[in-house]
Amino acid sequence: MLGAAVLPDTVKVLERGWLSSNNVLLKGGAGPTLVDSGYLTHAPQTLALVAQQLGGGALARLVNTHCHSDHMGGNAALQREYDCRTSIPVGEAPLIERWDEEALLLSYADQRAERFRIDDTFAPGDTLRLGELDWQVLAAPGHDPHATMLYAPVKRILISGDALWENGFGVLFPYLSGRATTFAETRGTLESIAKLDVAVVIPGHGRIFTDVDAALDRAFSRLRGFEEDVGRLARHCAKVMLTFTLLERRSLPVARLTGYVEEVPILRDLNRRFFNWTPERYAAWLVEELARARALKREGDRIVPLVVA
Repeated sequence: MLGAAVLPDTVKVLERGWLSSNNVLLKGGAGPTLVDSGYLTHAPQTLALVAQQLGGGALARLVNTHCHSDHMGGNAALQREYDCRTSIPVGEAPLIERWDEEALLLSYADQRAERFRIDDTFAPGDTLRLGELDWQVLAAPGHDPHATMLYAPVKRILISGDALWENGFGVLFPYLSGRATTFAETRGTLESIAKLDVAVVIPGHGRIFTDVDAALDRAFSRLRGFEEDVGRLARHCAKVMLTFTLLERRSLPVARLTGYVEEVPILRDLNRRFFNWTPERYAAWLVEELARARALKREGDRIVPLVVA
């Protein structure tokens, strides 16, 4: 992989798929640090992958780019295994400290995470010594208002979290929840990336990539599309939410979907605010759209995911 070839040996990327975020292990220095820990149901796999990379050693520190379930879900398991120092963005700390399952998009989106300990926080403008490199903490609002990125200028590496992928960025949940500034914040985050001297991007999901300009072009284009048609963003979010559920559960009964889209708050709210469909039509539309996108298929009376977990 070209992107991996330009990374130093002390930076190891564990590419995970879409249910769990990628994990980035930074070796050396004061001890190994892991950036992001994946989803709760993948915690045993995360532990095994990290242990293999550590070769019997200890994990000194755990850092989260932001605190969505697919990035923090393995935190508690890693703390039990290694008692590692755990650092999160300062804006996320109040939500974690009171374990606000709605604001953290857990109960609100039918997702799960295990409560964990915060040892310290960091903020945009800070510099963190992780592994053998100094990493600048950059604000990355949009997908999450408190999200951050980590940039190592000496090696020109950007750990972008869900602010920039090779083909887009994470769902803009804050806008759908009423944060009117989200589009402007997302644009500002992308513009801040464009000003950096970046050789390689390690995204929160998907493969490492080096063609940053092309990725930014695609991201700006997607953002313009959402700005011009907010319904497009709502439709995208609804499909992402059901896909995530399928990745976690591995299958759902077709007969269960009508009730499910009414029971899960984020799906129910999207329908009432943007679509105003009957639950039956909403569920049927989701299945049709995701089947057309080859994200799921029907097997008898159930639907199963086709994307990589």
